[in-house]
Amino acid sequence: MIMNNTIGIRHEDKYNMERRAPLIPKHIKKLIENQNINVIVQSSPKRVFKDNEFVKAGAIITDNLSESPVIIGIKEISLSFFEKDKTYVFFSHVIKGQEYNMPMLKKMMELKCNLIDYETIVDEFGRRLIFFGKFAGLAGMINSLWSLGLRLKEQGHETPFLRIKQSHKYDSLDEAKKVISEVGYEIAEKGLVKELIPMVIGFTGYGNVSNGAQEILQLLPIKEIFTNELLTLKDRSTIPNNLLYKVIFKEEDLSEPVLKDYEFELNDYYANPQNYRSKFEQYIPHLTVLMNCMYWDERYPRIVTKDYLEKLFSQGTPKLTVIGDVTCDTNGSIECTHKGTEIEDPIFVYNPFTRKPTMGYKGEGILVMSVDILPSELPRESSIAFSDVLLKYIKPIANADYSVSFNELDLPGPIKKALILHKGKLTPDYKYIAEYL
Repeated sequence: MIMNNTIGIRHEDKYNMERRAPLIPKHIKKLIENQNINVIVQSSPKRVFKDNEFVKAGAIITDNLSESPVIIGIKEISLSFFEKDKTYVFFSHVIKGQEYNMPMLKKMMELKCNLIDYETIVDEFGRRLIFFGKFAGLAGMINSLWSLGLRLKEQGHETPFLRIKQSHKYDSLDEAKKVISEVGYEIAEKGLVKELIPMVIGFTGYGNVSNGAQEILQLLPIKEIFTNELLTLKDRSTIPNNLLYKVIFKEEDLSEPVLKDYEFELNDYYANPQNYRSKFEQYIPHLTVLMNCMYWDERYPRIVTKDYLEKLFSQGTPKLTVIGDVTCDTNGSIECTHKGTEIEDPIFVYNPFTRKPTMGYKGEGILVMSVDILPSELPRESSIAFSDVLLKYIKPIANADYSVSFNELDLPGPIKKALILHKGKLTPDYKYIAEYL
């Protein structure tokens, strides 16, 4: 039996502002001292945890990870990094057949690599066990409120939201929350101008990402309403100016059966999404901010199309001011999200008439915040939470004998289910990816 007790932590190089670590120094110290795991850490000048912190924990700092048979990372890895027969653990973004990552997957197959993907580590109910989703929501909501302040000022409205900064400019999540709470007190005491009320923030999705975003919004004076109330909210005789409204859209609010005599049925929607169409457009004119926090792939209807935005803006400047596209699928559920943006250049204004984006917060159209690596705007807190869960799986991943057959491979259930490649071949649950290669 081939045993291994060494793991390597790679330096993240896909984005300049990617500062997260999959395992933190405190947990690495436990692996070394309590579980007899050797840890090699690739040196990084930008990682939120410094090299000397890993050294103090007992790790070896190096410029390359050639001595480690198991490599732990976060984001996609460049083709030149892969080595024959090694095991890699990271977010590969291949399970939807993403075209831009197929060359990477092919390279791993050629080199007979093993691939474990965090995104597919789930429990018996299909719930993800290791994720950054909540932190994407936290940072996404902070960024969207910051964007709202900038965009409203551009439209001639000075608001307390101008006090909010982009997430990564705070030293900690607690500091960001303190500022947003102060903004909330100011709104509660002084209110907003008549032109901006009722101010409504809508959320698609109700999982980890959405919960993170809602956690930030709850720091403001908020009242939650149902979707049917949203449609008549503006008609109320009195609307307080010191209150914001929150509405959460579930699947049945987003889509309806194509055939009129059929009712929405959740299991059928997931099994046969081609039989459904979007009904979300009825709600869009009533929203100030749309936080898109749901899972989406091309089988499902889009919720905001380019055609609809052109129609909406043809009727004058709409209420909808900001779309926080945390889901961030290119040309996806929010069709005008043309790309995932970088932390250094996070927002753009999409012009529905020219159908072109302009980076920044100026210009005609709708402002979109679509940062691709939102959790890295809160690098310390997100790394700690991620490492807390990943820690318990490291020893079995490191000690596994990957030379045996897939059936004989001894890994915890959730990890084995997340093994996309074994010795360079797609495992049974992921054979379907071959059609995208």
